[in-house]
Amino acid sequence: MLEVIELRCEYKINPVGLDVTNPRISWKLKSDERAVMQSAYEIEVAEEQDFHAVVWGSGKVISEQSVHVELDGLNVVSRKLYHYRIRVWSTSGDNSGWSETAYFETGILDNTEWRAEWIGVIKNEAELEGKPESPSERSPLLRKGFEVKGGVKQARVYASALGIYELEINGSRVGDSYFTPGWTSYKHRLQVQTYDVTHQLATGENAIGAMLGNGWYKGPLAWENHHCLYGNRQALFLELHISYADGTEQIVTTDASWRTGGSPILMSELYHGETYDARLEQPGWSSAGFDDDGWDEVAVIAQSNEVLIAQENETVKKIEEIKAIELIKTPLGETVIDFGQNMVGWVRFTVEGAAGREVEIHHAEVLDSEGNFYTENMRAAKQTIKYVLKGGEPETFEPRFTFQGFRYVRLVGFPEPIRLEDFTGVVLHSDMASTGRFECSDPLVNQLQHNIEWGLKGNFLDVPTDCPQRDERLGWTGDAQMFIRTAAYLKNVAPFFTKWNRDLAADQREDGGVPFVIPHVLNEDSHSSAAWGDAAVICPWTIYLCYGDKRILEEQYGSMKAWVEYIRRQGDNEYLWNTGFHFGDWLGLDSKPDTYVGATDRDYIATAFYAYSVSLLQKAAAVIGETEDASKYGELYEKIVAAFAEEFFTPSGRSSVPTQTAQVLGLTFGILDDKAKKRATAKLMELLEESKFHLTTGFVGTPYLNHALSDNGQNDAAYKLLLQQDYPSWLYPVTKGATTIWEHWDGIKEDGSFWSKDMNSFNHYAYGAIGDWLYRSVAGIDTDEQAAGYKRIVIRPRPGDGLTWADGRLDSMYGEIRSYWKKTDGGMELEVSVPANTTAEIHLPGADLASVKESGKSLDAAVGVVSSKQVEGSVALAVGSGQYKFSW
Repeated sequence: MLEVIELRCEYKINPVGLDVTNPRISWKLKSDERAVMQSAYEIEVAEEQDFHAVVWGSGKVISEQSVHVELDGLNVVSRKLYHYRIRVWSTSGDNSGWSETAYFETGILDNTEWRAEWIGVIKNEAELEGKPESPSERSPLLRKGFEVKGGVKQARVYASALGIYELEINGSRVGDSYFTPGWTSYKHRLQVQTYDVTHQLATGENAIGAMLGNGWYKGPLAWENHHCLYGNRQALFLELHISYADGTEQIVTTDASWRTGGSPILMSELYHGETYDARLEQPGWSSAGFDDDGWDEVAVIAQSNEVLIAQENETVKKIEEIKAIELIKTPLGETVIDFGQNMVGWVRFTVEGAAGREVEIHHAEVLDSEGNFYTENMRAAKQTIKYVLKGGEPETFEPRFTFQGFRYVRLVGFPEPIRLEDFTGVVLHSDMASTGRFECSDPLVNQLQHNIEWGLKGNFLDVPTDCPQRDERLGWTGDAQMFIRTAAYLKNVAPFFTKWNRDLAADQREDGGVPFVIPHVLNEDSHSSAAWGDAAVICPWTIYLCYGDKRILEEQYGSMKAWVEYIRRQGDNEYLWNTGFHFGDWLGLDSKPDTYVGATDRDYIATAFYAYSVSLLQKAAAVIGETEDASKYGELYEKIVAAFAEEFFTPSGRSSVPTQTAQVLGLTFGILDDKAKKRATAKLMELLEESKFHLTTGFVGTPYLNHALSDNGQNDAAYKLLLQQDYPSWLYPVTKGATTIWEHWDGIKEDGSFWSKDMNSFNHYAYGAIGDWLYRSVAGIDTDEQAAGYKRIVIRPRPGDGLTWADGRLDSMYGEIRSYWKKTDGGMELEVSVPANTTAEIHLPGADLASVKESGKSLDAAVGVVSSKQVEGSVALAVGSGQYKFSW
């Protein structure tokens, strides 16, 4: 039976508030048969769910495409709900019948349609003159009463803010998103969220209210306590559209008629925490009938609507909760709670006491060697929650406009006895769908995989941050490009990185240079390091590769090209990059004393990444039909490779840069000829033997290290590196109790002391890029570049000493891909799942063609196996969709 399932529009299930004028539809096929391929599809779009009046139909289209299908010719209009359904035909003639109905709803497509005004709070003359005010201040409340007549058919709120906001209607929270409108390049792009509030309205008197926080817009950012980087006053922008059954409409907007008062939040900052005085609560402030006569008038603020865009990525939400596991009395006599997991979010707690009693919660990632609460690595970030009780009954509280990175919390002022059940860790991050799972026979590697995933959870809070705890939490470009391929296995990160890459393009300099962090909040000199700025090219290409999304290449192509042309103008000649500031192999272990930069020559790194970005740009140009550019950049790439060889290699292929990272980059980026590749592989093995098979690579070399080994005949060495347990290695932090990835290989040393105070995050995902190798080489799940997005799948597991089995799963745009191998007595087994409407190339390592069985049958008798051949060291198979079990 053939079914169409999991319909999505722009990656999302039933999205509301889209401002995409040419939306794309994707679906999956479900079938118990093997070798199922779609031969045709038909899409219908209607305004009503019964499809009696179809507003657009594709007709029967002969095509295999089931991902990112554009609804060409459908002219969408603002604030309209569109239902759609799909049916498909297979190559065997099966017809799926119509799918279940899905929908998408547009938001405001034209910014001239907005009717609302921006409103804020008049504080003092200094603010009106544009002078920065105090970075820490009381959060304001804003409210408006309105009347609703009966027969509400539909109600939508469209909202944004300068700062961050929460909404309430009639005393209940609107939506389940946090830190809205999110962090973008605010001067160019400001997101609008859409909420369905139909069931929150009542006939008669109603009220809507908002609370504002400083957030990224106005609060301190980075490590020099700069605040008000985007503006010096908070503001709210909102429209409530009520559609009645009789066809009439009512619109409630932010304007001068709103009122404002003070909230119980006396201070709220992302880095420093929140102070809340429950005695200042105003019950019913967002409900009808509340007396706001003592409240002030709001100020109407001048703010352009031209920068408004609809929500692009998934919003931040409460994803899960963690129970406290241990109550600790430290050697210093402090009361500390251990949640057992380094996490990002906040603590919800219940406390009872007299009115006016103040309690505090401090947050930390680790305890020191003596078991005491350790906060020095937070630098200036206070990460402190202060709560003043209103008294009486037990009171439960959780913050609104701040988040912390922590495993441990220190309690101050809480009445005894402390009960663990009164404290819950609330995990927040962007609500990306989970797509990957990896397990193997080694429990330490499984913990490493856990740590990689929790590093993503902690640092994918609206932007890809470097760390979630200290006074930084910035979108470092280098970290993002190093980790993006791993992230694309773990979660559906396409909308997340689409938004972030648009901000990169918005903040990119006129000369094509790329800031170190996106959104850009550092000084004007902080831009364009090799391996960091290359995120402009690497990230869009990776999203295309993993999701088959040509549109991101089309959108970002100007940015990608501008970055390459920026590099081209920098060097002493246009084929080498040997000028400017570069981070180099950041935190490489072969660095000189008192420096963070590894020993690999920075010009070597810069030119290698130059060549790599040009190669990706050339491929992108070919994909989107920029044939002239594809030819031009192909020629440029060849000249860079020649100049690179002349500059850094002898005629016999010996590298002038004898470091692990230098060999790794040369091998991985494909910029070495055969002679140099052999020399580089041999040199890398020599260096590993010298270090007793321990890495010395930093941020630049580490993501590619094991790939360079496995791809060049040294898979056993890659496994040896993975499974090392002493410093430096991926498993060393695991043996020290890590539950996330560390910034430094020895963040905690063997004697329990710390690497440093100022740069020692215990939740820093860059070294988690080893996850890419676990999925792509150990499990062996990859995509063919010529049929990106896993339309044509490559299953090429590479077993090695130390593991007896490995199981990788990836929920791709087409469905679940699985590769599970295990060693048996004298042989191997491999179980593979290939989703419908795809094909796969499967490699059986060490197999002999004559001995291979599929579900106990010979390959000739196996349905779905299209071809098989013996190749060096393995058997290569071409198969259609389905589940297979090979043994040999």
